Amino acid sequence: MKRLSYLAGLLGLAAAIALVVHEGWSTICSTIDHAGWTLLWLLPFHALPLLLDVFGWRVLLAPRDPERQATIPILFWIAAIREASNRLLPVANIGGEIIGIRLVKWRGINGAAVAASVIIEVLLTLINQYLFTALGIVLLIEMTENIGTLSSVLTALIASLPLPIFLIVLLRHGKVFTRLESLAEKLLGGRSRLTELIDGTRLDLEVRALYAQPLRLLAAGAWQFLGFLVGSFESWLALRLLGYPISVWDAIAIEAVTQALRHIIFVVPAGLGVQEGGLVLFGHMIGLPAEASIALSLVKRMREVAFGIPALISWQWAEARRLRAGWRNGTSSGLSNTRDV
Repeated sequence: MKRLSYLAGLLGLAAAIALVVHEGWSTICSTIDHAGWTLLWLLPFHALPLLLDVFGWRVLLAPRDPERQATIPILFWIAAIREASNRLLPVANIGGEIIGIRLVKWRGINGAAVAASVIIEVLLTLINQYLFTALGIVLLIEMTENIGTLSSVLTALIASLPLPIFLIVLLRHGKVFTRLESLAEKLLGGRSRLTELIDGTRLDLEVRALYAQPLRLLAAGAWQFLGFLVGSFESWLALRLLGYPISVWDAIAIEAVTQALRHIIFVVPAGLGVQEGGLVLFGHMIGLPAEASIALSLVKRMREVAFGIPALISWQWAEARRLRAGWRNGTSSGLSNTRDV
């Protein structure tokens, strides 16, 4: 799987470079130069959809955090690290969630409760992705009356629909993590640090406890879907700054179907080539020139780097600070024990 991911990444990068060369690097650069430093507005703007996602996550965490140790600012910082890890690091789009669980646990919240909130949040994100894509396809059909190209995306989306349905039923009625813990014990020859970290029985109970609160799930899902809608305005704003203004509905449509394409071809790291090709394809439907679509993709990637790198640096700084504090405490404890002896 790792080799397949690397191969897919190389092919995607080659496809992205081919698109840039075909449309002309100088043309794309001049399009980006047209906006200049005003593109920096995309950085603070991205904080808004991320904050809406955090509100949804906070709703899921609230029952297990009565003392509000995981505040909105803390969760926003962690959400930025989660997003940056999944977008910029080779972690197969799950490493960010594991990092997020670790960082929230620093606030003194039970690990199983934190993991359950992240698992349900990811499941809700998957459901909202389908709803958002359906909205985008409807808008594109309505605006362009082009069903042929979109039918393949719709078919692929429908074909993959049984997976989230299966996950919903399995997490609700199955003992997924208890079985995983038992399997790990068999493979490792008994209890170990890994199986203690999984704590399958407790995690299954926490997941079911969240399932038993439909209003809380609905509220979290609503915040997430609002985040999807607001996030599509990034394309609207970027294209306006690049000199290619489009309508709000156009922005929602191309954002939704491009995200769907990245979701379907998930094996390609960071959607290299997939995002660029999708924006060229669907942008053409709404009358957007290919160079503008590629420029939009490159601007989005620049924003990911500019927003994500500081988040990753802050995470490493926090990890190093915690490690130093633990080392000092361990040293002090050792000196104290020596004096006692």
